[in-house]
Amino acid sequence: MEQSRFVSTDKLLVAGPCSAESLEQVLLTAKSLDCYSDMFFRAGLWKPRTMPSAFEGVGSKGLMWLREVKHRYGLKVCTEVASPNHVEQCLDAEMDALWIGARTTTNPFSVQDIADALSGVDIPVFVKNPLNPDVKLWIGAVERLYRSGCRNICAVHRGFSLADNGIYRNSPLWQVAIEFRRLMPQTKLICDPSHIAGRSELVFDISQTAMNLCFDGLMIEVHSDPGQAKTDARQQLSPLQLHELLSRLQLPLSDESQSAGELELLRGKIDQTDSEIVNLLAQRMEIVRQLSEVKHRNNMSVLQIDRWKDILQSRMQQADKLHLNSDFVKDIFEQIHRESVALQDKIAKSN
Repeated sequence: MEQSRFVSTDKLLVAGPCSAESLEQVLLTAKSLDCYSDMFFRAGLWKPRTMPSAFEGVGSKGLMWLREVKHRYGLKVCTEVASPNHVEQCLDAEMDALWIGARTTTNPFSVQDIADALSGVDIPVFVKNPLNPDVKLWIGAVERLYRSGCRNICAVHRGFSLADNGIYRNSPLWQVAIEFRRLMPQTKLICDPSHIAGRSELVFDISQTAMNLCFDGLMIEVHSDPGQAKTDARQQLSPLQLHELLSRLQLPLSDESQSAGELELLRGKIDQTDSEIVNLLAQRMEIVRQLSEVKHRNNMSVLQIDRWKDILQSRMQQADKLHLNSDFVKDIFEQIHRESVALQDKIAKSN
């Protein structure tokens, strides 16, 4: 079977069913994945569901099923924890790793309780991002674990729940994950494409984007029979689909030595252009200051909505003519306008 460089690198692979449903299902899925000897086999036992009528997992008895996977196939096993009691049971059952779900990460009190339960315990912990795109809340959860003595921590980017997620179950908002990496470079970052996608056919593209952004690995939901899964059936892959995905993945080379000169030249041009952009922004804000003084002398309001509409429309039309993404330009000018209005309001209040 053809395999990509993914399986021969130091990339992390966490794979397995969304939920452990039966011993047979867990063992069948694990058997089909035991060719990935360094992976973590995942399965949820306690499922935090929106509606109480939904399948909420098999609970503690599933720990014995995961132990059977560990002893029979030599795979490292992990499950989700949401309370100190879960942590205690998992440690007693010899789990090799734990993960903290998005709903739990959103609550600092819950994270602190788990961190306290793990004090002095050396076990890998995967921390999913919170439901809302708050990078500080995500960092705070990781830091609580670091302070408890946990050292093997890995952040998991699983997308964010917005009012409109477009084609995805959860919006990827890659910029939030990139900002996490910038602020927490010592913490590994992997992607959970299953929860971002919500549909199995989208999982590969999201996984490839994660690899293009140099993520440290993937956490993918894999079920022996996805169509019969009790939870997240649409987003789970079959074992064969996982094999195909990993074989298709392209991993960017990290060695830049062969193109270092060309890269340095282009990066220099980017730096120069960025400097010019910042200088132009400073010039624009100075004009805004002068504009604000004129408005104040003539008792005019800070916000001139018709003028703003004209600006936005003309800049987006200009973007189209220059083959730029007009929504991208719209976002930039909306941010510039917010800053301009805030500055004018500040000046008006000081006069």
